[in-house]
Amino acid sequence: MELWFSEHHSADVKLSMRVRHQLFSRHSDLQLIQVLDSYEFGRVLVLDGVIMLTEKDEFIYHEMLVHVPMGVNPDVKRALIIGGGDGGALRELCRYPGVEEIILVELDPMVVSVAKRFLPTTASSFNDPRVTVVYEDGLRYVRRANAPFDLIMVDSTDPFGVGESLFSREFYGNCRRALAKNGILVNQHEGPYYREESEEAATIFSRTSKIFPVSRVYQANIPTYPGGHWLFGFMSKGLDPIANYDAKRWLSLGIETRYYNPELHVGSFALPTYVNRLLEKGEILDDVFKRVIQGQIWPPDHDRTEKIEEVVEDHT
Repeated sequence: MELWFSEHHSADVKLSMRVRHQLFSRHSDLQLIQVLDSYEFGRVLVLDGVIMLTEKDEFIYHEMLVHVPMGVNPDVKRALIIGGGDGGALRELCRYPGVEEIILVELDPMVVSVAKRFLPTTASSFNDPRVTVVYEDGLRYVRRANAPFDLIMVDSTDPFGVGESLFSREFYGNCRRALAKNGILVNQHEGPYYREESEEAATIFSRTSKIFPVSRVYQANIPTYPGGHWLFGFMSKGLDPIANYDAKRWLSLGIETRYYNPELHVGSFALPTYVNRLLEKGEILDDVFKRVIQGQIWPPDHDRTEKIEEVVEDHT
């Protein structure tokens, strides 16, 4: 008998993958944590039924979360990771020798212990002497942060349940206060394609663009995330992700990557028109794409409904 895991990307769409074994499944005090061994994607970390990472494509997410801000400001000395208990963002950040202190704030201790046990290629840097792990709510931590950070990365779950507070207006306001003068905040910004994620992406941008002088969005292709198209937010008090990017300086660091490169850094900020309309106007793709419903094209143009004749082929 074959074992399959499925995650719903919308009410009518799901991603399924064939699984060899379920390696771990247990409820922490906060959520259901599972680790699966899949045929196509290697090991898979699942929280409350939602894929957080796979061994095959996690490098895309973590490289884009870390190397984009580090490319803009390679002089980061003090960094804060909120969430990120799987260790992927930490692994990438620890590749920069100039970073002196990294604080990782994770709400669920079991996520870290499970990652260390089952995801050693991702959770490989927790023993770096520059790293301090704090088990606490990220909102509470930044609320009372005193010493400023050069970089804050919000590597959170979706904005429901455990990760909900990390998407609030209060949280982003506290992050701005906790940033140094040339500090940068990056976050996972949800996806633009399906309704649930796209509504959250528009809400996040609406909030952050009112708080930060610089608020931009960039993108990456992540096959196991809803729609395969994922957004990231770049926010700062002044540094611009394009104007202040020095590709030659980043290349001089000699950091090898599998997804990120200087050309991609610049190109990732060139968003499709439908994504720009989502962020700027709150236009949800589900509300505007043309489709045929009961013999009529919907939504109509200027109150004009166009009827069409449908030809249904009989393949029996």
